[in-house]
Amino acid sequence: MPDAPSGPCPCSSGEAYPACCGRWHAGEPAPTAEALMRSRYTAFVLRDASYLLTTWDPATRPDDLELDDDVRWLRLLVLGTTGGGPFDDEGTVAFEAHHRRGGERAVLREDSEFRRARDPRHGRVWRYVGPR
Repeated sequence: MPDAPSGPCPCSSGEAYPACCGRWHAGEPAPTAEALMRSRYTAFVLRDASYLLTTWDPATRPDDLELDDDVRWLRLLVLGTTGGGPFDDEGTVAFEAHHRRGGERAVLREDSEFRRARDPRHGRVWRYVGPR
């Protein structure tokens, strides 16, 4: 895994990385769809393609993932969620991910779908399915 930040978590939660997305990156399963989405955003910031692939639903996951060296992720805004709680099997998270590519700023807007999947070590865990 790339070097982890020692300060605030890149997901904009206001918590320190180790107490926030650092737990999920270390192997503890995210308890909600929003927590998984935030951890995936942080994985993009940290350029951790392995984590992104691991947390992707196998039915929609690509065989490999190359992250663009020219993209710098700047800020995450969670706009809303439906379902996706600790006792749900499905959920969505709408967000804006602000980034810079070269000298140009841009915003990725997505309403992401998440679903629970079986994991041999952790039971039911959240996985990213894709945009709705």
